Amino acid sequence: MELYYYPLFRHSQKVLLAMFEKQLSFLPRVTDLHDPLQRRAFAELQPLCRLPLLISNDGRQLPESSIIVEYLDQLVDVGSKLLPDAPQQQLQVRLYDRLIDNYLSYPLLQLEQQLRLPKELQQPLLQRQLENRIHTLLAQLEQQLEQHHWLCGESFTLADCALIPSLAALPTRFNLLDFPALGSYWLHAQLRGSWMLVQDEVEQLLQLQQNGQRTS
Repeated sequence: MELYYYPLFRHSQKVLLAMFEKQLSFLPRVTDLHDPLQRRAFAELQPLCRLPLLISNDGRQLPESSIIVEYLDQLVDVGSKLLPDAPQQQLQVRLYDRLIDNYLSYPLLQLEQQLRLPKELQQPLLQRQLENRIHTLLAQLEQQLEQHHWLCGESFTLADCALIPSLAALPTRFNLLDFPALGSYWLHAQLRGSWMLVQDEVEQLLQLQQNGQRTS
């Protein structure tokens, strides 16, 4: 298998988490879409030019992080079972995966884009709206985690693969101490071996960038 990804992107981290949880080996294709040459080469392979992208052993292209994780979970029985067999539990995992991608990760991306703009181009009202959306989802996650060790029960799932990268990206203005269950979750998530491996990927890329080396 080949995985095209960029370690600083949350959806790439989501797939990396699943890869490491499933104990799968893969050929890493770190791709920086901000680099014109890498973007052009990747667009020839995948015209939508969206990361991550998995190329299966039989040559199929699988875009979209949630689809990739579901495929990996079906592919092998070893490691964590990322989607439960029971239909109702599986539905809950998929629900929280979509909630996190749409109402936490995406508003975080919009907020990050706002904060990168020059001060005179930033929109304070939009920023407050985005912060409110994020806070609302965090409060819902807090209620869910008051009843569970991991997001959807006692086992690590696709929903956790989605949530952990977003928590890592929260700006300091969001204080997880305001959410005791979510804060506790984040503490033990950071000790998860798969997340430590993802952080190793991030640190290696940042080191390459610091040394002025290309990622691919």
